[in-house]
Amino acid sequence: MRSHATPRVAVVTGGTSGIGLATARHLLERGCRVAVFGQRPVNVENAAGVLSREFGAERVFARVVDLAVTAQITAFFQELDQCWGKAEILVCNAGISPKGPDGSGPFQEITLEEWNTVLSVNLTGTMLCCQSALPGMVEAHFGRIVFVGSIAGRAMPRIAGAAYVASKAALSGLARSLVARHAAQGITVNVVAPGRIATDMAGPRDSGVNRAAVARIPAGRMGEPKEVAAAIGFLTSDEAAFINGATIDVNGGEYTPL
Repeated sequence: MRSHATPRVAVVTGGTSGIGLATARHLLERGCRVAVFGQRPVNVENAAGVLSREFGAERVFARVVDLAVTAQITAFFQELDQCWGKAEILVCNAGISPKGPDGSGPFQEITLEEWNTVLSVNLTGTMLCCQSALPGMVEAHFGRIVFVGSIAGRAMPRIAGAAYVASKAALSGLARSLVARHAAQGITVNVVAPGRIATDMAGPRDSGVNRAAVARIPAGRMGEPKEVAAAIGFLTSDEAAFINGATIDVNGGEYTPL
């Protein structure tokens, strides 16, 4: 990490709650200036207030962005460039996972609208963010990109629906493509794959789904957002320059590809 006189500019998509908010806080603690966006105005306002009070408003940039709307992504990065300069760190965390309290519905009931919406946010939105951030990284000969995948894209899915699983599994292919093209330019692209983490998306800790998850996790508990954020934070650091094209599983031992 550079000196505080020239802090790196980091972008965290879906950075207004859960893993994204924990990651934004972690990067701010490391000295970065952090730009976050989310789809819900109330979450963006709350996150901006919390982070600004903790770290100073001059180090926080928060906007409402719908990843399914290309123009909003483009406008976000253009405004960020005018305000702070090019993003040097990009954490693609935003994602949606339609399902009921007991998990996803039958595969045959997935509508084309649901399928396209999930992929447009989880996969296409990630691609568009990379397209916006990469030119500045190439010019600087430095970049750190981290995709937040999922255990559902790595192992047999138990809760998530097919659209979510497909979108998260596809992030690995996108990462490999970017590594092949940009590794020689000082840019790393890695994936962090969380297991069951205690976030709003996961629902109440004492739900039947979460109790079943805890029963099969060797660590005997759900993960915390800050534990995922710590893995993401390391991959964005200068010290992780030789880690490229890797997937880091953060799941308490539920899935162990050793």
